[in-house]
Amino acid sequence: MISLIFALTLASIQDMPVDAVPDIASESQTEAEAEAEAAGKPEPQRDRVTGELPVDPYQPSNAHAGAAPFAGTGMRDAFHGQEGIRRVVNGMVDRAIVDPRISEVFVSHDLVRLRRTLFEQFCHILNAGCDYTGRDMATSHRDLGLQIDDLNVLVENLQAAMADERVGFAAQNRLLSKLAPMKRDVVTR
Repeated sequence: MISLIFALTLASIQDMPVDAVPDIASESQTEAEAEAEAAGKPEPQRDRVTGELPVDPYQPSNAHAGAAPFAGTGMRDAFHGQEGIRRVVNGMVDRAIVDPRISEVFVSHDLVRLRRTLFEQFCHILNAGCDYTGRDMATSHRDLGLQIDDLNVLVENLQAAMADERVGFAAQNRLLSKLAPMKRDVVTR
């Protein structure tokens, strides 16, 4: 019975003029536009240069990084400079977005901005010559609903990324000790 209905439906579509056949892609696009319009806001457009989604304005400050930078160049060198720091950040984010324990946290986030601001944060804290342009920790984590278990998984992913970069255990612990006080601003439930 179902295949007869399907055959009749298919036959009636084949007999329609081409311009009468519904364009499913444009219908779904129209639905998405209608939903966005009904919600009162247009679909956000990514920046053509950076690929990031827009955010509400704020005043960038290195103070928002959550920790003062290390003195000297030892920590920068332990992380193999800016390129090593970038590999650590990318490794941590790559692990987090596929880790079933916390991947849902990252589903609706701008991963381009996340990678950039995490790199800037770590680079600034490790005294590798970067300014942090992201928001403060409390503001950037306010609506995420993170629990201590989520933070612990993220730290595991960071440790694995640092190990892949062959960052020494002592240097790993020094960075983690700088990041640890941010828990009060990051964990919100």
